[in-house]
This record gives sequence, C-alpha cells and structure tokens, in this order.
Amino acid sequence: MSGRMLAGGEFVCESLQAEGVDLVFGVPGGAILPLYDHILKYPSIHHVLTRHEQGAAHAADGYARATGKVGVCIATSGPGAINLAVGLGTSFMDSTPIVAITGQVTRPAIGKDAFQETDVTGVTIPVTKHNYLVLSATDIPRVMKEAFHIARSARPGPVLVDLPRDVLQEIDEFTGYPETVDDLPGFRPITHPDPIQVEAAAELINSAKRPVILAGRGVLVAQAEKELQELAEKAQIPVIPTLLGIGSFPGNHYLYLSLMGMHGSAFANLVVDECDLLVNVGSRFDDRIIGRVADFAPNAKIVHLNIDRSAIHQNVFADAPVIGDAKNSLKALLPQVDKQTRTEWLSRVDDLRREHPLVVRDFDGKPSTQYVIKRIHELTNGKAFIVTGVGQHQMWAAQHYVTDRPNSFITSGGLGTMGYEVPAAMGAQMGMPDEQVWSICGDAGFQMTLQELATIRDEKAPVKFAIMNNFHHGMVRQWQTLFYDKRYSQIDTTGPDFVKLAEAYGMLGIRVEDVKDVDSAIKRAQDHDGPVIVDFLVEIDELVYPMIPAGQSVNEMVEDPWTQQQPLGTVAR
Repeated sequence: MSGRMLAGGEFVCESLQAEGVDLVFGVPGGAILPLYDHILKYPSIHHVLTRHEQGAAHAADGYARATGKVGVCIATSGPGAINLAVGLGTSFMDSTPIVAITGQVTRPAIGKDAFQETDVTGVTIPVTKHNYLVLSATDIPRVMKEAFHIARSARPGPVLVDLPRDVLQEIDEFTGYPETVDDLPGFRPITHPDPIQVEAAAELINSAKRPVILAGRGVLVAQAEKELQELAEKAQIPVIPTLLGIGSFPGNHYLYLSLMGMHGSAFANLVVDECDLLVNVGSRFDDRIIGRVADFAPNAKIVHLNIDRSAIHQNVFADAPVIGDAKNSLKALLPQVDKQTRTEWLSRVDDLRREHPLVVRDFDGKPSTQYVIKRIHELTNGKAFIVTGVGQHQMWAAQHYVTDRPNSFITSGGLGTMGYEVPAAMGAQMGMPDEQVWSICGDAGFQMTLQELATIRDEKAPVKFAIMNNFHHGMVRQWQTLFYDKRYSQIDTTGPDFVKLAEAYGMLGIRVEDVKDVDSAIKRAQDHDGPVIVDFLVEIDELVYPMIPAGQSVNEMVEDPWTQQQPLGTVAR
C-alpha cells in the first residue's frame, strides 16, 4: 500500500501487520477511537476486548512469555492508559517484550487539563524501557519499528507509544514500513562478550572445586537452554533456577537443584552457602535470592553473565563479569571450560538434597496446596503451561511443578503482582491454543482480575483455573503468624461461591473439600473442552517452608518443623 493516502490510525494497523502481529488486547475509548475505527479493515489482526486495561497488559505479558513474541495492548487516554501501568511495571521488572499503544488528547489540548488528559509518557517512564509521544502521522511507521525493536532486543521490556487523537485522524502519504531501524542514540546493547572477560570467567570455572550455576530468565530470552546444559554437563556443575528461570534447565536432570532464595529449597540454599564459585547466567541477583548481601555465598567467587550492564555489580560484586547475550556468552565460554567430574562436590550436593528434602505434608483428609500442585504436575506429566498469581501458592508451584519445557512456567517475579494469574493465563492460552494451560491462583489474587473471565468465555479460551482457597491473603497471614505474634489484621478474603461464579460465566465449576477428590477434579477439568474453575478448599494453617526472613541469611533459614521431626530418609520429596 506504499504511496497511498491513509489516516494515522491506518498507519498503526499497517505497522502492526508488517510486524506480524495477529493478536492484540485492549479496551476502546474516545481518544483511541480513530484506531479502532480502522482496525476493522484488518482481519488478520484479532482484537481481544478485555474488561479492564490492566487485564489487557497482563494478557499481552502472558502471551509474550508463552510465545516468545512481542505482546501488544491498547488503551485510550487518561484512566485507560494509567490502568496499563501495573501491567507495564510487571513486564518491565520481568523483562517481557510488550508494545503498549495509547490514545492521547489532541495536540492543541495537550497540557491544558483536557478531559481524560494525562501525561502518560511522564507517568510511565519508571515502568517502561522507552516511550514515545508521536506528534505526526508520518512518524508512526518509524516509531512503531523502533518500539518493536527496543521491546524485543537486548534485555526485553515494555515500550509505550502515545498517539494524540488528531494524529490518528491525520491523512498523509503512507510510503511503507521501514525494513531496518536507524541508529538509536543511547541504545547500543553489547550482544557479544569481550574475549578477555570470557577468559577470566573460564579460569574461575576451571579452578573451582564447588561451583554452582544460577540460571535466570536471560537464558530463556536468549534461547540459550542448550548451551547452558552443555556447560553444566561438561563441567559437572549443579544448576539452580531463579523463579523466572524455571524451565531454562530440565527439571528431571540429575544436575537440577530446584529454586533457591527466601522460599527456595533448603538444599539449594545450602549448596550456594557452601559453593566456592557462583556462575550467574541471566539473572540480576534479586534481593529475594541474596538476602543479607554480606552473608550471601560467603565462600564464593562470582561470575556474572548478563546483557544488561547496569545489572553487573548492582547488588553483588562480580569477580568476573561477562557482558553480552547469554547464548553468545555461553558459546564463547564452552570451548575454554575444562571437562571435569567433580565427584566429591556432587556427592555433597546429593547429601544435602537427601538431608533437606522438599516435602508435601498430610493434613488428615483436607487437601494442602502443595499436594494439589503436586498432583496437577503428575497428572499433566509436567508438560502443561503454568501461570501463577503471587503468594504462597506461587512459591509452592515453583517448588513442586518441575518442568523441562522452556517458557512454560509464567509468573510475576520482580513486581509480585497479585491479579496477574487470570489475564496472563488467558494471554498464554490464546498464544498457545493447542497447549493445556493451568492457572494456579490464590483466592485473593483471583478476585482482583476475575472480570476477565468474561473475556475468556467470549474467546473460548479453555484455561483451567485451580483456586487455592484458604479464605485469606495467605502470604500476609504467614508473615503475621511468624513475625507479628499472630496479630491477624485485614487478611480475610471471603469471596463469592466460585462454583456459582463459574456457572454465571458459562464455565464448568468444581469444588473440592476432601483430598480423595483432588485427582478426579483435575482429570474432569482436563477432559472438559472449555474453561474450568476448580475451587480447592485447602488447609488454612499451611505455611511455605523453608523461609529465609527478609534481609537475613541462610544461617537464619527456617525449615519445616514437621520435616525436622521425621527420621532421616523417611520423608519423600
């Protein structure tokens, strides 16, 4: 359509089509209507009408994480655009590529407190990788090309494009969508590592006696799972995933050690405490991992591979930083790493795993959240896409849903966004329509965005919702139990009858109160060809163990008292 006279709204649609976008999530409104008027002409772009803009942003996030593509969400000016902010912050913290398109008041009205005017670019600076206010229709193709490039390249993240209504209405000549991105001042990511840095890292790995690898989301972003496994196997190094790194290394591999950190497995935490080298690949050393910095991996040298220069030395000093894309860095590192056995160290790791196992407790007939998750894992053979909310159920899912599928464990890590689970699961399901998607929810977080059940119904997305219903803000209650002398303040979350709610939305609803009914409920949900809500009434007093209190170290880790009372070797993982 090069050379045709088009409106600015058509410029946006042409740009989306050129980027191969076939699915967008959004809510219309006055300022963005000129775009919605034209999107009808582009049947290749399927628009999903969410019930809230936050849902649109989370859906785009879940879609992007599951598919590896750039997610797209759309909102109008003012409150519509601001409602995207939580979702943008979620994707920013977790390095998810999103392009958010927002409407804005007309150019003459900007800065005059017009109806539904907000300085959207100003508001979103802290939660976007970059943003644009477009003041001419002719700039739209270039800006959109740059937005997608910035969103997906280097360390991915959200980019916002703010479009005044009169820019969307402006008629101009469309001369085509750019094939390449011109030089972007200030955006020059280092994708290939410095050989000197690689050599220094290899020397530390070769001389280490007790090394361990910490695998973060950067491995998944770079599609470096194969290179990571080759490094681990060649040098015989155990691998611990971060919360967002789950799936970067096969969970059934003998070198896999499970999550570490505040609610990570005790044995993984103790392995890090005893290691003499920690190789961080694609993680930023989050505070929930390191605890008290002075006591983190006290005997270890640090090798840190990361494409984001600002992450190096940010929280933990790196003895050998390697700046670059994880795949390229691991490829450069592999030939310089010696093949080793490390029999003594791996034997010690196995001892710690045996002495400090992850356990699933029995609560005399009442289902525990851990048991439900464990059975979902076993009945799906660890092959489902899992989307969690935030809280106790999230930590138990990370502990017990072991997977070997990259990008199949989707959760809000950095921002810890309650309400993420419903719309993100919808986005993941729509992006991967042939996959089984289970959303493991807390009853409190589920209620924050449950309006998107209407969208899920309309789109016929067969998400299976497993609500771990303990009638409380579970993690808040846990902290009040352990650190506030059981002074329970504002944690009761008595909600609707979730089975009747499911029926109101035209979905199958199932309630489970007895542990003997867990399997049949999961199988019934799996066999149903539409969305399902399973309301698991779980044990209220179940706590997430182990736990390292905030700002403390492994030496202050609290393990499950019940586990510690059992004879060694009698507790199954």
